[in-house]
Parts: sequence; structure tokens; C-alpha cells
Amino acid sequence: MALRPVRDARTLKAKAIASLKAGMMAFNSYQEDGRQTAVLLHLQHACEMLLKAVLLQKKQVIFDKVSGRSFAFEHCVKRCAEAYGLTPPQAGIMRSISKLRDAEQHWMVHVDEGLLYLDVRALVTAFDEYMQSVFEDHLAHHIPPRVLPVSSVPPADFDVLIDEEYSAIRSVLGGGQRRRDEARGRIRSLLAMEAIVAENAEISEKDVDRVEKAIKADAPLLDVFPRLRTIGMSVDGAGTTFTVKFSKKEGAPVRFVAGDDPDAEAAAAIRQVDLQAKYHLSATELAEKVGLSVPKCSAVRKHLEIDEDDGCHKKFAFGKTEHPRFSDNAVRRIKEALPELDVDTVYKEQRRGR
Repeated sequence: MALRPVRDARTLKAKAIASLKAGMMAFNSYQEDGRQTAVLLHLQHACEMLLKAVLLQKKQVIFDKVSGRSFAFEHCVKRCAEAYGLTPPQAGIMRSISKLRDAEQHWMVHVDEGLLYLDVRALVTAFDEYMQSVFEDHLAHHIPPRVLPVSSVPPADFDVLIDEEYSAIRSVLGGGQRRRDEARGRIRSLLAMEAIVAENAEISEKDVDRVEKAIKADAPLLDVFPRLRTIGMSVDGAGTTFTVKFSKKEGAPVRFVAGDDPDAEAAAAIRQVDLQAKYHLSATELAEKVGLSVPKCSAVRKHLEIDEDDGCHKKFAFGKTEHPRFSDNAVRRIKEALPELDVDTVYKEQRRGR
């Protein structure tokens, strides 16, 4: 028997299921005009409503105190992933659908039919699993299994589809200026799929420009979209019980290029990363995250050499002032070390050292 949600959570859960139904109806529609737009808009809305229903069920505030507006989609994903059981694969496919929806809503995107099928089916799988884990309610109680996304073309292996799409983009780019918009739309869809494994994946026209330039220069897929090769796909069941799940592969073939590396010039598709988004914690915020006072956290940082680890610490210069900032890697390293660490002793030793 399904868990009875609190009032507002019940309303948003119903809206989520209604949007999911609308998205599936659009997917299976005979009408081609606007089909992709309708699918992406409805499915993104379904995800956001489900996440907010979960937060309300857990008695969490979903409105910003300053603006008075409800939290944005990404904020909801992060909160549910941190505290309320949303798994990385579930969060990844929801983010990917959201990025595709943003590109479609605000400009244009072209999603290959095979990739769209896998995206939709993986989203339905994630939606169903998460709703069951929180509300103890199965999607089949609301939607007959016969109407879940189906296709007359069986889904191919994910890597095969990506290779075919990359070849299609190369071919379209060779078709002259008139087909350039289609090629760039296809590039945006592949950039959006990176959100499955990359939390901070973004789609900007600068990224699209770099990718287009690299493809025209005959750069291999692995150099242009290294993140896509880190995505694994598993399928299970058949017919009405068919499910699709995306996950992150271990040991992916990623090549890192330093700024002064001679090969950096050839890496035309290297995309800029917002370092302030990566190193987003001040020393005070880091201390709060790990549950220590600022002085004790500082002592632990020195003991573990956190400030010497480029993956954990970076200094930003604003005018003549330098500000140390820390990434989530610093939080992880400190939390992993704390069970084996005598913080008081480390703190006293650091004070004696000064």
C-alpha cells in the first residue's frame, strides 16, 4: 500500500505523474511537429515536481527566504541527492533531461531518435524507482504498462549510438552552411548527455563553437567528448518490464592536457571550467561541512596537507587580496580522516608548532 503523502506533497506528486503521462503521450504521438519539445518540457517538469514533492514530504522548505521563489531544479536535485536517497544514476538522467529541455526551451537542440528513446526510458525507470523508494508507490498503479515508451526500432548499444551520432554530425557539417544549425543542435544534445556523469555540465555557445571546430578538424570522439565514454548503460527485462539505466564507468579513458602542453593547441574542444564553482567553500564553510571549529579545521587541514592538494584548495585573487577556497574533495578527505584522527591532539601540536 502506498504511503499517504502530506497535502502539498500529494498535490505535487500528482502533478509529476500527470506531466510524465503527458511526456509519454507526446513520445508515442503520431504528430511529429513539436514532438521533441513536448517530450522534453513535460519530462523535466515531471522530475522537478517529484523532487519538490519529496522535499515537502520530508518537511523541508522549498522556497528561498530572500526571493520568496521556489528553489530551482538543480538545487532540488542536490538536496535530494545529499539527504533523501536520490542515487547518482537517477540524478544524472534527470540532469540530462533538464539540460536538453533548457536547450530546447531557450534555443534549439536536435536529439537522435535512438538517444531520445534511451533518455526517455531511463528517465521513466529513474522516476519509478525514486517514487517507490520515497512514497512506496509504483508507477504501474497510475499508468498501464502497455503505454510506457515503446519503439519499433530496438535500442542499440549506447556507445554505438554515440559513434553514429558523432559521424552524423561530421557528415552534416560537410553539407554546407544550410545544415550547420542541425549539426550544432546535435552537438548540444551530446553536451547535455554529459550531465549524466558530470554534475556541473553546462551547454554554452562557446562549448558548441569549440566542439564544431574540433569535429571539422577530424578530432576523434574520445578527444571531443571524453565524458561520454564514461557513461555505461544497462538494460533489463523485456516488453512491458523493459528498463534502461545509465551509470558511470570506472577507469574511463580521460586525457588531461596542461595549459602549457604542446598538445593543448590541438585539443580544440577543451572546455573551460568554472573554477569558482568547483572551489566553492570558504574556510568557515569548510569547517561547518566537516563539523569542526574554524581553528581546529585549520589544524586538520595542515595535518592532512589539504592546502597543498590542488584538487582540494585554490587561492583566488580579488584585487590585492587572496582568498583561499576549497572544493568538495577537501570535505571528503577530511571526513574520511576524522574517524582515525585525534583532532584535539592535532590542534595542540599545531599550536605548539606556531
